[in-house]
Amino acid sequence: MGGTMTTTLSSRWPVPPLDGYTVDDLFTLPDLPPHTQLIDGSLVFVSPQRLFHSTTVDLLVTGLRSTAPAEVKVKVRRQMTVVLDRRNGAEPDVSVVRTEAVTEPDVNRYRAADVLLAVEVVSPDSEARDHGAKPRKYATAGIPHFWLVEMTGTDQHPVVRVYELDPVTKAYALTGIHHDRLKTGVPFPVDVDISAEALAAL
Repeated sequence: MGGTMTTTLSSRWPVPPLDGYTVDDLFTLPDLPPHTQLIDGSLVFVSPQRLFHSTTVDLLVTGLRSTAPAEVKVKVRRQMTVVLDRRNGAEPDVSVVRTEAVTEPDVNRYRAADVLLAVEVVSPDSEARDHGAKPRKYATAGIPHFWLVEMTGTDQHPVVRVYELDPVTKAYALTGIHHDRLKTGVPFPVDVDISAEALAAL
């Protein structure tokens, strides 16, 4: 029985390479759970989504798509891998990517150079990554805009912190905190109702 247990575990959880996994491994290892990410060469598995997380992502995707001007050639995508470097393949909850990067229906990743905005909606299991490792890596990779979204208030509505990449420090600088309405001019003019009522209407 012990031998069977060892075989089952070793086949389900492969032993990481000495130097950690690479982005190529992320797309070739068999049977990885959906939405697995690669952070510093380690595989990160996500917990099941909570209602706040799912509906907030829907709210932002819909809002970004409806406000993006036609002349701005971008696409809004949810939970797609963005390759930051050889050892980091993160999956923002929402990404705004250049239209030319959306080349074919079976594309399964984007380059950081094609991403204008990365959005993370914080969950209890992702809080440390969303506040620390991921924005630092997005900034290092040159993604110009980053939004951090958290639940706040007794009515549990989203608050969106908007950051812009400082080309001198190569770090994000906070440019605004939005509670009931997300209104900003970057990466294009955005005006989205993010109130508790808007969230509840989904």
